[in-house]
Amino acid sequence: MSKCPAVTIENVHKSFGPVRALRGLDFTIQRGEFFGLLGPNGAGKSTLINALAGLVRPDSGKLAVMGYDVESEYRDARKRLGVVPQELVYDPFFQVRETLRFQAGYFGLGREVEPWIDELLDALDLMDKVDVNMRALSGGMKRRVLIGQALVHKPPVVILDEPTAGVDVELRRQLWSLVKRLHGDGHTIVLTTHYLEEAEELCDRIAILDHGGLVALDTKADLLARGISKTLHIHTSERARNLPPALADKIKRITEDYIELSFSLSEDSVMEVLDTIRDAGVHVIDIRVEEDDLEDVFVQLTRDARQ
Repeated sequence: MSKCPAVTIENVHKSFGPVRALRGLDFTIQRGEFFGLLGPNGAGKSTLINALAGLVRPDSGKLAVMGYDVESEYRDARKRLGVVPQELVYDPFFQVRETLRFQAGYFGLGREVEPWIDELLDALDLMDKVDVNMRALSGGMKRRVLIGQALVHKPPVVILDEPTAGVDVELRRQLWSLVKRLHGDGHTIVLTTHYLEEAEELCDRIAILDHGGLVALDTKADLLARGISKTLHIHTSERARNLPPALADKIKRITEDYIELSFSLSEDSVMEVLDTIRDAGVHVIDIRVEEDDLEDVFVQLTRDARQ
């Protein structure tokens, strides 16, 4: 078990009637990774998470957490996994501290976990809510409690399913501060999010799913290198006039002292574009090149997968 991946996914298939939710997914997540699991709605992300958590049984294939099979060794697998669900699921009859105590009890933990509960409550800014009933909390506060529930048994693997959906900026920063700390302490973090700038900032490696299949699996740097276009921002001394027709389809915007062009990495050269502009008599003061970000790459990859 000592050298096994944090999460193992081997040729996993799952269908719900005629809908093929997972189509032979096959990849691993290494220990200590900050891993992004991305995809549009209906891509299969939630089905995969539910299968890892033991809430859905795959039709075929193997899933394991820290080397423990999620079906045949489900108790060991679940002890090593914490899931923060996208939905606000909670017991309305308990107070905040009681909720965390009950969750710890499901994993055989008793009073010895109280110092860790206090640490979690403090980190999640919930100390002034410990005796408040769950029903009385705001949506953002409920989400904090869900994160506490996922972490109360100190699992080595933590799955965050849209953890910042619908939360304010302050809470989002607090959540990421805590998550970064967990990652720094050696936890494996698996993140699903529709805020792709979060994945671009936080994740080391990223898998992109669509229609239950694996569209891409690569490091963040290599995914960004797949960008197909660049945007060239050019500041000029005066309005550019008499630009050649060859640039017409590349110009996105032009003003009295500015030109914005989009060009293909595979077909166009920045230097050739600049030379063409200078040859037209335009005096260039400053230039800035903007490359595709993760969102641009994501859109292109999922679009290509559907064609």
